[in-house]
Amino acid sequence: MNSTTSGPAYEGLMTTHMFINGRTVPGEGEPVTVYNPSSGDIARTFPGASPDQFRQAIASAREAADKGDWAAMKQTDRVAILRRFLGELAARSEAMKSLIVLETGAPVNSFVIEAQVGSPLRQMEAMLELYLKLPEIEENPLPLEERINPFGGFVQSIRRYLPVGVVAAISAYNFPLHISLWKVVTALATGNCVVLRPSPLTPLSTLALSSAAAAVGLPAGVLHILAEAGPEGALLMTTDPAVNMVSFTGSTEVGSKVAGQAAPSMKRLQLELGGKSAQIFLPDRVEAAFTAAIGVCLAHAGQGCVLGTRIYVPEAEKPGVLAAMKASLAHAKIGDSSDPATTMGPVISAAQVERCERYVKLAVEAGATVVAGGKRPDRPGFFFEPTLLDVTDNRNPAVQEEIFGPVVAVIGYRDIDHAVEMANDSPLGLSGYVHGKDARQALDVARRIRSGTVNVNAFLGSAYASSGGHKMSGIGRERGVEGIRAFQDVQVMNLGSAV
Repeated sequence: MNSTTSGPAYEGLMTTHMFINGRTVPGEGEPVTVYNPSSGDIARTFPGASPDQFRQAIASAREAADKGDWAAMKQTDRVAILRRFLGELAARSEAMKSLIVLETGAPVNSFVIEAQVGSPLRQMEAMLELYLKLPEIEENPLPLEERINPFGGFVQSIRRYLPVGVVAAISAYNFPLHISLWKVVTALATGNCVVLRPSPLTPLSTLALSSAAAAVGLPAGVLHILAEAGPEGALLMTTDPAVNMVSFTGSTEVGSKVAGQAAPSMKRLQLELGGKSAQIFLPDRVEAAFTAAIGVCLAHAGQGCVLGTRIYVPEAEKPGVLAAMKASLAHAKIGDSSDPATTMGPVISAAQVERCERYVKLAVEAGATVVAGGKRPDRPGFFFEPTLLDVTDNRNPAVQEEIFGPVVAVIGYRDIDHAVEMANDSPLGLSGYVHGKDARQALDVARRIRSGTVNVNAFLGSAYASSGGHKMSGIGRERGVEGIRAFQDVQVMNLGSAV
């Protein structure tokens, strides 16, 4: 059944049906309950997909992949269909924004909304352009002496890029459309068939993709979208031998389980997992450090895996930085995500509020001081105050573990070597930031940071620049050439002339 919560902006876009084999069908499984995090009220309740429906979707995708019509289509023809698909989504972008505000709690007037809808649509267009520039066949650079075979004939060695087959795409809750599009459009462009499972916390904007897929005539069996309340369908997606690849975005804890589930059938893996990114402010740029805390907290209430939640500043400058940060956080306006005046919305759930509370408590027990925030405000919904921690020990739980909320820790360093040492003292390595006026020094420091991405006085989200984690932050890359090739298998063909 559905609750009565609705809104004119997304009324025509809202669907609670699954998309299986080219048709929208009601779920047959346990109910999925979606909350409005700004109020804590139920936004929608609907039947999720059953395990049998996940099996149907996987089997349909396998059949379509084996039949090969989609993979055999010309690159330009597949891209043309996907461009129409993106065009349909662009035409629905305002309604999509309203839906995302409802289910994610991203403030309607914040820069986060652009990252939720407009940015991924533009980046996907750019990704399709990049894909068309990549060759389907490349020559291996054999030395001259290896180009003549023992029988006196000539040999040429080439590598072909082929679709992996069936891709299981499992998305995260914080940027549901953005993350889903990166997986789906890239996988489809490269000729694969996809089964997509959104987070049960924010499934509505992902289920809405089905209307665009149907409108452009995407062939049956090529794309399936199923939401569920529990993990049963996801377990099938990561274990069924009919699936060739799993692309997962989420926590390191769950990602390690996905890897284990995929291992017996040797599935290709693309895992973007947890992050605990460091921001190092060099002495010549420390005056800008006061913006770091508000930057994290206003970025979807700190619910971003690449956010720089560990902030390193010179020890002598730390008191002044903390005071300036505290003053900046006082300007954050916490409120309902649909209110245009709101600058910081809620976190996704009551459980996430409790997680923030728990880590602040652990941080204080380990010697940290709460400079600002540190608790839930007295209002309905899933809110947590923007929180600033003064930390003296780099092993503090608030520094070492991903919280995924509006909580930042400031740590003082003695010298540059000390800053780099602490920044690298983490099991995670997704992203990092170095701020400095002396570009050469900043670059030298950045080269010492062990993370999949390092931003020097900049931040870039581009279809042409890949992202991915080092250490426990994941396997493989998304975006860029590497992100496209991740959805392809390489086949080497050695061709000789007959003699």
